[in-house]
Amino acid sequence: MDHLLVQGGRSLEGETAVGGAKNAVLPALAAAVLAADTTTLVNVPRLRDVDAMTAILRGLGATVEESLEAGERALTVDARRLAAVSVPDALMRQMRSSIFIMGALLARCGEVTVTQPGGCAIGPRPIDLHLSGLRRMGAEIEEAGGYLRARARKLYGADITLAFPSVGATENLMMAATLAEGVTVLHNAAREPEIVSLAELLNAMGADVRGAGGDTIVIRGVRRVHGARQRVIPDRIEAGTYLLAVAATGGRALVRGARADHLDAVLAFLRDTGAEVEASADGIRVRGPRRPLAADLRTLPYPGFPTDLQNPALAYLLRAEGTSVVTETVFESRFRVADELRRMGASLHVDGRTAIVRGAQRLTGAWVEAHELRGGAALVIAALSAEGESRIDGLQHIDRGYERIEEKLRALGAEIERRTEGA
Repeated sequence: MDHLLVQGGRSLEGETAVGGAKNAVLPALAAAVLAADTTTLVNVPRLRDVDAMTAILRGLGATVEESLEAGERALTVDARRLAAVSVPDALMRQMRSSIFIMGALLARCGEVTVTQPGGCAIGPRPIDLHLSGLRRMGAEIEEAGGYLRARARKLYGADITLAFPSVGATENLMMAATLAEGVTVLHNAAREPEIVSLAELLNAMGADVRGAGGDTIVIRGVRRVHGARQRVIPDRIEAGTYLLAVAATGGRALVRGARADHLDAVLAFLRDTGAEVEASADGIRVRGPRRPLAADLRTLPYPGFPTDLQNPALAYLLRAEGTSVVTETVFESRFRVADELRRMGASLHVDGRTAIVRGAQRLTGAWVEAHELRGGAALVIAALSAEGESRIDGLQHIDRGYERIEEKLRALGAEIERRTEGA
């Protein structure tokens, strides 16, 4: 397995760039199944999760072709001839976002068989909201032996109130409602930029989706949709990770392509901890403090602080002056990374969904292991701000959401390299 070697203690300076958003491209690839046509996505990142989704599409009978457009990776999905409505268990287990295919396939083909999806070990992420919403639209769903079998001769518009503004459920139900008969209204819908991006793609395909970005989304079903073309939005989580990494080392840099309007809560947090942040047409510039100021942080659905950046922010606060309290409200097991951070000298106490961080004067390099995606990013940030060398195993988890993370950090002057065991 590959691992990272990081020599810490250097201020990151210069500029690096973010790629297309993982959390936008995955539902967009699923949406391509809705049309018996071709759909092209540009600015697609090279990630393990994207590979898993394209494998699912090919397994269903769609073709996926890769090309370069003005130096950006493009994927063209031809879903005219689907040969299957069942997703193999091995592919479903690779990532959580595979559940997106359920609503799209059910709407297009009237049936779908999947298994409970896999993904990161950050606590239970039940899909009850997905299933209850689909049932309200007329789907019959059987759950047995770990399999989910859904059938619907016809989906019908429904008035659906989500108990929690789940991003995945909102996207899944949006796709299913696109081809449903009548009007579907989603109340307490997720408001993330990725929701807006999916709505824009669906509308470009001929759907009628209104209100995305607010807490009520109205979808008027249409008889059919066609192919479309979309440029994937920048990855706000990747951008936030690099901003936090630069600030953690007391450096200064431009994160090119980052959109400040997608990162309001993150930029406010950085300013509260003493970092200087400036948005421009090129991206976001950050200048880190000598040591961050302690701050309390609470994750919330968008536009609150994103749960996907909680672990990187936790790593940033390890050397803060004073005591910080970090509260996780979305996932139960987001603090699994704490044990690995303690190996580096972190003073960190976890009680349920709350972590108390007593800022340390220094961190020291250590041999640590990533057990999930965002915890892996936190270990990279901690290693960059530590003294000495760190080895980070479990790189396959980081590769799920960060394209060539070592190259992008080297562009900022980081001493970091990918090594293969035995090489």
